[in-house]
Amino acid sequence: MLSMLAVFCVQAAGKPTSKFGGVQIGTITYSYRSMPDQSLTAILDYAVQSGLSSVELMGDAVERYAGIPSGQDAEAVRRWRTSVSMDKFKEIKKLFNDKGIKIDILKLGDPGWSDAEIDYAFNACKTVGAKGITTEVSEESAIRLSPFADKHKLYVIFHNHGQPGSPDFSFDKVIAHGERLMLNFDAGHYFGATGLNPCDLIKRLHHRIVSIHLKDKTGPQATPRDTNMPFGQGQTPVKEILQLIQKEKWPITCDIELEYEIPQGSDAIKEVVKCKEYCRAALLPDKK
Repeated sequence: MLSMLAVFCVQAAGKPTSKFGGVQIGTITYSYRSMPDQSLTAILDYAVQSGLSSVELMGDAVERYAGIPSGQDAEAVRRWRTSVSMDKFKEIKKLFNDKGIKIDILKLGDPGWSDAEIDYAFNACKTVGAKGITTEVSEESAIRLSPFADKHKLYVIFHNHGQPGSPDFSFDKVIAHGERLMLNFDAGHYFGATGLNPCDLIKRLHHRIVSIHLKDKTGPQATPRDTNMPFGQGQTPVKEILQLIQKEKWPITCDIELEYEIPQGSDAIKEVVKCKEYCRAALLPDKK
């Protein structure tokens, strides 16, 4: 049962708001991957129904909306990406803006793409109004993409999985390759791989963190180890992370990433709402 505040957040002015106590809560639209309709307009509707006012938007739905050729070889796709008009991407920005949802980050682009394709990814990012593109963290990707971030004056925002569990891994080495190289820090994966408190890393590197992926996981020594759990049932200090960002007033977006198993009778929208409400309660504990 949703609180009256949550209902009001969805209904006020016909647009959602999910900034609680100064902290912006959003979601990566990957969270809706189990929903039957994966069109861009459906994904937008899922975010609206979840009462969220920002998203990290997956690029596959964006490109389908923009008309990427399906069933074609890589060369046909490359030709499309390097010649497509930005008109459809302008439409996408308007679609989301009209619903009160900011496209915070665009998950589009690959360091293995040609220079022209990478330019396309940044142009699409700029057109939809995002801060930058996000891709998997590595030094090789940092070296490849840093000149494009400087050229387009946008961020490359690196996402981690379990890499921090390796003794040879260093976020510092990655971001040292350019001023516009930032972190899309997955606190859950970090905790699951290392057992370390993500707050310590956030305190040290907050100036290079654009967004945080929120999930609740068990640690590497638990049974079961490194396992996704509903918010509040794992060991990741999700509340502590949120309250740290709130206390320090850092401009870091916190994006829900729904990865635990969806209970029978529920769906991704309902579970994202539960996660959002968990975050709201951590940030506004006196409001029911």
